[in-house]
Formats: sequence, structure tokens, C-alpha cells
Amino acid sequence: MSNLLADLLAERDYLLADGATGTNMMAMGLPPGQAPDLWNVDAPEKVTRLHESFIEVGSDIILTNTFGSNRHRLKLDKAEGRASEINEAGARIACRAREAAGRPVVVAGSMGPTGELIEPHGTMTREAAEDAFSEQAEALARGGVDVLWIETIFAFAELEAATTAAARTGLPVVSTMTFDTAGKTMMGDSPEKACEFIHGISPRLIAHGANCGAGPAMLVDTLCAFRRSALEDDVIVAKGNCGVPKTVDGAVVYSGDNATMARYARLARDAGARIIGGCCGTTPERLKAIADSLEGYVPGEIPDTAAIEAALGPIPRRAAKKGRQRRSRRAGPAAPDASQG
Repeated sequence: MSNLLADLLAERDYLLADGATGTNMMAMGLPPGQAPDLWNVDAPEKVTRLHESFIEVGSDIILTNTFGSNRHRLKLDKAEGRASEINEAGARIACRAREAAGRPVVVAGSMGPTGELIEPHGTMTREAAEDAFSEQAEALARGGVDVLWIETIFAFAELEAATTAAARTGLPVVSTMTFDTAGKTMMGDSPEKACEFIHGISPRLIAHGANCGAGPAMLVDTLCAFRRSALEDDVIVAKGNCGVPKTVDGAVVYSGDNATMARYARLARDAGARIIGGCCGTTPERLKAIADSLEGYVPGEIPDTAAIEAALGPIPRRAAKKGRQRRSRRAGPAAPDASQG
């Protein structure tokens, strides 16, 4: 089976991923509380336009609008019986959007968490989780994705279920976990422990890293921890939020600007990331700032705490020790409707 992502990684020092889905779709008119995934069927032209806007500013990888398209998350919209339809539609929309790019663009099938905890921490069985992820992965594969991209995961049991299901399709698999609780996942696992766990997954993931979290400073700090635990040929992924969220006149606004995201992107490269994009709040404009900042950039030394905080502000896990922790949640029990930012 051809592996476009591996081919591009072999040719280039880094690849540009895309930005947010949910927050951008809200700006396009997505009603509050509605799952973005339903637009794959109800408003495919808007989904297409968002993909195209990321490709136009340089994305080498676009994620399908299927972050919450497993049967358990779709129950919230009484659409659990439409999981295959919604995933396959999302994959085909993304594939059509890249056809006009005139250059290679990887279509990654986004798979987010179920929103449930697996036994013994919750009531979902490992088999139920794996079945749901298999249904989603198979539909994305039928739709033509190049890779399966498991994101915003905070529990090793769910990551194992998702990667096992995804690997059965024969497609390459990427995973990103979320570290938003004093520098760890919601389950209390550190980036170093996550890296160790990921290295034990078989077949091996083509890339892994972090997404979302409590702002770009924590994301870069997490990457540094991954770098210290990485194998020589690990491909690290960075997909950080555009600053931290705040409420302005009843709307959620992300604090990051173009300059913030440009600094984040360069620090991510310094920390060893080879796939860089944005998560919650990252518009095409912000993604262009990332693309521009990386063009011709020669990575420097791995940043230390002082360098990260000078560029991006306090690392929330450090502020947490003083009782000032700020948190940004996106998936599962933390933020069930944030879907790809």
C-alpha cells in the first residue's frame, strides 16, 4: 500500500498540518451545540471550503471533519446509526478538496475519543470501544484517506483500542494525546510515560505527539519531554491551540495572534517536531503565520523553560503550583463538543 505521508516525510524536513475545525465552522454559521460532523452530509460545501482554505495557505496534511464521528459521540445528536455514512462522506469531501491542490496533500482520517472511560475507570468495555473505532476506521478507509489520525486522547486504554482498530485497515496511523492537567493527561500520565507506552504499540505508529492542551507554552513544553524520550527516528507532531480561550461578549475567543503562533511554530521545530499545525482557535490566517515562520527556518537548540515562557508566556503546569492553573479542554469528558478545535 502506498504511504504518501511517509514519502513526504522522507522528502522534507517538516510538514504543515491544518488548523481548527470546530471553531472555524462556528464562524461559518455552525449552530451552537451542533456537531460539526453532521455538516459532512448537511453542508458539504462549507466543509470543502474550510479544507480548501487550509490548503491555500500551505497545508500538507488536512484532517477530515470526523473528530466526533464514532457511534458513542454521535449519540448526542441521535445519529449513532449514521457513523459509517458520516465518516465516509467526510473522507470523500477532504479527498475532493485536495484534488485541486496541484501538489501532494495528505488526507488524514480524524478519530477523536468516545467521550467515555474504559473499564475499570468507567463503564465502557475495551471491546465496545474497539468496535466503535473499527466502524469509524473502516468507513474512513473506504472514503479514501491516506492515514488514520487518532487525536485528543487522554487515556492509554482508549489509545490502545483506537490504534488496534485503525491498524486493521492497513493504513498508517498517527496519534496525538492531550496534556492539559498540570503538564499531564487527565489520567495523570506524563509525556515521558506516554512516549514509553506509544513505543510499545504494534504495528508502530508513523508519527505521534500532542495536540490541544492549555495553550502553546504547555504544548511546546510537552514536545520537549517527548524529545527527551524519543527514539532516533520518531516523527513528532505538534498541533497546539491558538493561545488560551476566554469569553468575550458571550463568545469564546482564543488569545493567540499571528505573532504568537509564529513563535510557537519555531519553538516546536526547535523541540523536534516535524509535523506542525494548529488546534482550537487556529484560523487559516493563523496557519499562514505558522507557514511563513517556518519557511527557511533553521531549528535551534531545544528550548528550555525560560525560552518557552519568554516567547509564549507562563507554562500552565508551573503556574498550577501557585494555584493559577488555566485549562483548555477539548474532548471526552473534558469538552465533548469542541471537535477539532
